[in-house]
Amino acid sequence: MKRSQSVEIADRIPHQRKTISQLSTRSKEILHHSKTIGWNLTLLFAGTVICALAIKGILVPKQFLAGGVTGLAILLHYVFRFIPIGILYFLLNIPLFVIGWMFVGQRFFWYSLAGMVIFSVVMFYPFPALPIADMMLSALAAGIISGIGSGIILRSLGSAGGLDVLSVILFKRFSIRPGTTVMLFHAILLLVALFRLPVEIVLYTLIYLFINSYFVNLVIIGLNQRKAVMVISPQWEEISQEIIDKLQRGVTIVQGEGGYSKQQLHILYSVITLTELSRFKELIRKIDPNAFVVVTETLEVMGKRIGNQPHW
Repeated sequence: MKRSQSVEIADRIPHQRKTISQLSTRSKEILHHSKTIGWNLTLLFAGTVICALAIKGILVPKQFLAGGVTGLAILLHYVFRFIPIGILYFLLNIPLFVIGWMFVGQRFFWYSLAGMVIFSVVMFYPFPALPIADMMLSALAAGIISGIGSGIILRSLGSAGGLDVLSVILFKRFSIRPGTTVMLFHAILLLVALFRLPVEIVLYTLIYLFINSYFVNLVIIGLNQRKAVMVISPQWEEISQEIIDKLQRGVTIVQGEGGYSKQQLHILYSVITLTELSRFKELIRKIDPNAFVVVTETLEVMGKRIGNQPHW
């Protein structure tokens, strides 16, 4: 009897260990998921607060417009003063989120919905008007502040609603940068605004929008910009190995032929980050100062180690 009980207990031990291991793994997954949600909500909140500061601290006091749905909400607020911008923004977002439900992933949808609600609520906070008297400086400051805020929002897994949803769809499918998409819609909105606002205000708004789109791209891409490099040198083997060892980047070797000399060449092709460019140049100079080097911009790079696409 005792022996059978011992065997039964021994059989239970592996099963209990497996259960404990599964619970531990599950707990880690829940903790990681919670941290991800917390971090993305923090980005959304921080970005919306910064954007709201630009809107209520500069744009509205100076009678400027913003772009996209926010600009439309502000324009309607100028016409119907009794309706807060937050309510107008929320109502205008309803059809966009219906479209977003059909075209974007659920994760992006729910994060964007949270961002839109946060933005609508934050717009009720009485931000003070920033003490900037000059209209040009006001446009520049508003563009910088809101551009940084919008960029922070788009660094998350969602957005603050509005045209951000459409911007992400176009970026994922057609590689059109978010700032470019937003700028196009800004232009359409400004044409409509010309029938309501003075030309000077529209021109100041245009300056604001240009600065805003630049800083959106800067925050999203920023120092993550990738450079494609090509090197032609007799010391191609040594250079290739140095790129692999020192920069920890992959190298593709392409067979080529000189157009004039007809000599066989080895062309090195690699993709590096902007911050690695100076080290790359110094590396080439030390090995072969006469090497032929071409450095080009990249729109975007997909890949596990060197990719720079936002995590949308």
